[in-house]
Amino acid sequence: MMKAPHTVLLGMLLLIACGGSDAAEAGIVDDASPKGQQLFKMHCELCHGSDGKLGFNGAKDLAASTITRAEMIAQVTNGKGKMMPYKNVLTAKEIEAVVDYTRTLGKTK
Repeated sequence: MMKAPHTVLLGMLLLIACGGSDAAEAGIVDDASPKGQQLFKMHCELCHGSDGKLGFNGAKDLAASTITRAEMIAQVTNGKGKMMPYKNVLTAKEIEAVVDYTRTLGKTK
């Protein structure tokens, strides 16, 4: 018996939508985009340094961070302490790219 085409399509969409989130949430980042690195250089490097460890102006050591990806996205989006919010500067996808790049700092491949 064949399943209805819309049921198969729905199943495929759910797999695509959910795919990869567990790995990213667990801190497994295999391929940070060049865009994320470029945005990090433009917006984050001054305070956090190229390796994430600078700590200028109270910036945290990103290479030693233990917060989740979702928490990082929230902090970049809304700001925290002296860090400004980037929700009006970067798109949601750009914020995700910066966070994914940041999560590679201090990690060996």
